[in-house]
Amino acid sequence: MSVKIRPYLMMNGNGKEAVHYYEKTLGADVVEFITYGDMPDPPSEDLKGLVAHAKLNIGGAEIMLSDSPSTMPVQQGNQVTICISTTEVEKSKRFFDALQPEGQVKMPFQATSFSPGYGSLTDKFGVTFLIDTEVESIR
Repeated sequence: MSVKIRPYLMMNGNGKEAVHYYEKTLGADVVEFITYGDMPDPPSEDLKGLVAHAKLNIGGAEIMLSDSPSTMPVQQGNQVTICISTTEVEKSKRFFDALQPEGQVKMPFQATSFSPGYGSLTDKFGVTFLIDTEVESIR
C-alpha cells in the first residue's frame, strides 16, 4: 500500500491559465488534465471548460489543482489543501474518519466517477484535506 501527500491548489475558474503558467515558469510536465466536460456526468454546462483535475510533475514532485465548483467558492487562505492519496479504499476511509472529529465535512467519503473512495473535510485545526483513492485504470 502506498500513501502520497501532495499540495492541491483550488482555483477560481483560472485553472487552465495556472497549468500553462506553471508549465512555463516552473518547467512543469502535465501528467493528467481533465475538464469537467470530460467527466461522465458533467455537473453543469458552465463548468464544462473548467479544470476538474490536473496533476503536474515539477522536478519529480507533484502538485494537483482544479477549478472549484461555484458551490465551493475559494477564498484567500483556503486555496491550498493537502491531498492524501492511497491505493486502498479502506485506508483512505480510515484517514478520512480519523480527521473528521471536531472538523467539518465538505464532501462525504464516497465512490465517485473519478475515485472508488473520495472525500473532503476541514480538520479541527482548520486544515483542509482531500482524501483520495487512486486506481491506475481511472487516472
